[in-house]
Amino acid sequence: MRLAAVLAFASLAAGDPAAQETRPSARDNPVGVVCHVKVLSDRVPDMTNLDTWKKAYIKDGMSDEQKAMAVWRTVRTFQHQDAPPVEHLQNEDVVQDPFKVYNVYGYAFCSVASSGVEALSRHAGLQARGRIINAHSVPEVFYDGAWHLLDSSLMCYFPKADGKAAGVDEIMAGVKEFYDRNPDYRKNEKKLAEFMRGGGWRKGPEVLARCPQYDENGWFEAATHGWYSTMQEYDGSANGHYEYGYSQGYQVNVQLRPGERLTRNWSSKGLHVNMKDGGAPGCLKMKTGEESLRYTPKDGDLAPGRLGNGRHEWDVPLKDGAFRRVALSSDNLDDDARVKDSGRPASLVLRMASSYVYLTGLMEYSFILGAGGSVAASFSDNNGLDWQPLLKSTKGGNVSLQADDRFLRRYDYRLKFELQGAGTGLNAIRLAHDIQHSQRPLPALGEGKNEISFAAGPAEGTITVEGSVDAAQKGKQLVYTDFHPVSGGLENGLWVGGSGRGEIAFPVATPGDLVRLRFGTHHRARDARDGIDYLVSFDGGKSWKSAGRAAGPTPGNCTYVTYAEVPVGVKEALVKFSGTSRNATGILNFRIDADFREPSGGFRPVKVTYRWEEGGQPKENCFVARKPAESYAITCGAKPLMKSIVLELAD
Repeated sequence: MRLAAVLAFASLAAGDPAAQETRPSARDNPVGVVCHVKVLSDRVPDMTNLDTWKKAYIKDGMSDEQKAMAVWRTVRTFQHQDAPPVEHLQNEDVVQDPFKVYNVYGYAFCSVASSGVEALSRHAGLQARGRIINAHSVPEVFYDGAWHLLDSSLMCYFPKADGKAAGVDEIMAGVKEFYDRNPDYRKNEKKLAEFMRGGGWRKGPEVLARCPQYDENGWFEAATHGWYSTMQEYDGSANGHYEYGYSQGYQVNVQLRPGERLTRNWSSKGLHVNMKDGGAPGCLKMKTGEESLRYTPKDGDLAPGRLGNGRHEWDVPLKDGAFRRVALSSDNLDDDARVKDSGRPASLVLRMASSYVYLTGLMEYSFILGAGGSVAASFSDNNGLDWQPLLKSTKGGNVSLQADDRFLRRYDYRLKFELQGAGTGLNAIRLAHDIQHSQRPLPALGEGKNEISFAAGPAEGTITVEGSVDAAQKGKQLVYTDFHPVSGGLENGLWVGGSGRGEIAFPVATPGDLVRLRFGTHHRARDARDGIDYLVSFDGGKSWKSAGRAAGPTPGNCTYVTYAEVPVGVKEALVKFSGTSRNATGILNFRIDADFREPSGGFRPVKVTYRWEEGGQPKENCFVARKPAESYAITCGAKPLMKSIVLELAD
């Protein structure tokens, strides 16, 4: 609903007694937010978070090899090889949170795929590590007593005679033996490309000769690389181990409040996260089944493309005191959002959190001023720790503020309205953002009967603390100091200094009772005696409890923990990373997620609207879920061209 429509409704309801009599009151339903809203089709696995992935892909009785292959299939399915998204958060600069990649972007390059294989393998109970090779990054997974290369970025592995995937060292040995016999092929891409054609690649190194992903002419499935590139990548000129460190904690949690709408489209407007300071991904305009996306239909891809642009909108309910159930806080406002006591200021603080990255930001609001009154708006992107002024008005009317740069790369922010003067009040507030999401994990439909499942709950939200450890990213992204940590003994970012001991503690405050803390780091601790202790405090630092340890010796690793022994009624905590160093101990990136009970969380009916085309004709299905878990079916008479799925409250 546009602002003009909101104002028209407000005017009608205020001036028409009949409208006032029939208008539903906010008091009729105390639920202010429905959390973890999820719509799934039986055609697409649930990629909400690590646990839903594991349920979908890792089955009881699987061998370690089968688990590793499930990891390989997952990453190749949900991450297309392309120029990566950049959020300026992690030490690698690019996005390396696997479920953020799969849900928000759907594309990245080789080191990101390697980090994803590491993260998923470890969650499945397997060891994994990264390998540096020539102009490429790959992962290995350990099972059956050996390391095995499972490259999800170029979507390949190389079975040996026994059917087991070869490891990097075995591949390099085979490639070296070929070059020793054929030295004129070394570093000669043209000769290698000629050699591989017409099945010639099978006459190359024996370790590559059984690869199921090469076609007859030696090209991989996406046709961007082939046997000739494998021969160069594994030529031994680069060979090392490296932790392609990941962030862990992102999950999809769609939340809906009255007046809020989330639209996810199986299409793109051409917007993307790199549009201000980087190149566009090649798949921006590609169609599924064509160009380098030619392979995706056989992996079950029903989307028409890869990159999606959706819309997150909220027409904030202001009448009948409804704002009190959707706001973080409100003070000195009557039920119609007017200043109650003219002798002191009034305020309203709203939170706008998203599972998908914001690309643009529009704020529209309408207000009325009493004599000598004013309305000021301010913005916070660090959980309300600091506020940046947006504007102040001393004349009533409508305000429209397009502030894309403030919202770019953000997933969460707060707005604060401060009102002064008798009669001053808010008539309407509308927030709207273009978002980026991957089309691939959306609950697409296929020809025939589609089983759709709806679920909502638990009534929980999350406050996230995550900032770059590189101070140079300030202005592009939040940095760790923006979250007001207290530290000592650290230098050059989050490295333990010369004293051999260093620590940093981050405060976390939640709007409702804290349920659990999920946190961890990509870290280094080269000495076996060193490491980083993970500590939590719920009494302002008077006492500390151990939540885990990132132990040495390691040149790089990722350790994430969940701490759920939270005292009842607590809304504040400190999370501390405390390290010792004899030889290079430090944090390369970190993330803290604090899950809390939404104070007005619960269930109310949710409307789900699917839109698609069959044979060029528009189709639509609207379903109202009246229970937290429901199932229904949508039948498509022909292969559908997916358009959008819209989620909003039904009442």
